[in-house]
Amino acid sequence: MKVFFSGSIRGGRELLSVYQYLCTLIASLGHEVLSEHVADSELENIESLMTEQEIFARDMSLLEHSECLIAEVTIPSIGVGYEICSALQRNMPVLCLYKEGSNVSAMIQGNPRVIVQQYSAMEDLKIILASFFQHVGQKYVDNG
Repeated sequence: MKVFFSGSIRGGRELLSVYQYLCTLIASLGHEVLSEHVADSELENIESLMTEQEIFARDMSLLEHSECLIAEVTIPSIGVGYEICSALQRNMPVLCLYKEGSNVSAMIQGNPRVIVQQYSAMEDLKIILASFFQHVGQKYVDNG
């Protein structure tokens, strides 16, 4: 599947290593991450050379070409929320991940169209992602 990965950029980069791990893990499971830039340690420098409009256009184009969205939502981010809403408007499957003990918005946790999974260790993420891709793949088979 073509995956749009979403994680906080301007809201804080404290989970960059988690974003990098998730992008690597998604690829290792045989899927393509279209928004790998989110896990780039140089992203803020790269985006400083872009206009706000160019960043928006890039991300919306990548989202449009994606088949699902996976978001790490531990760090609150307006941009991540916007991307989640945009994916839902396109009827894409959405998986939101957060670290145990985080205070995640009710708009995410309470949305029946969003799969929300908590993790306490990095090892949990492989099981969660494999299950999500199996679930999403089964829906495509059932609806195909």
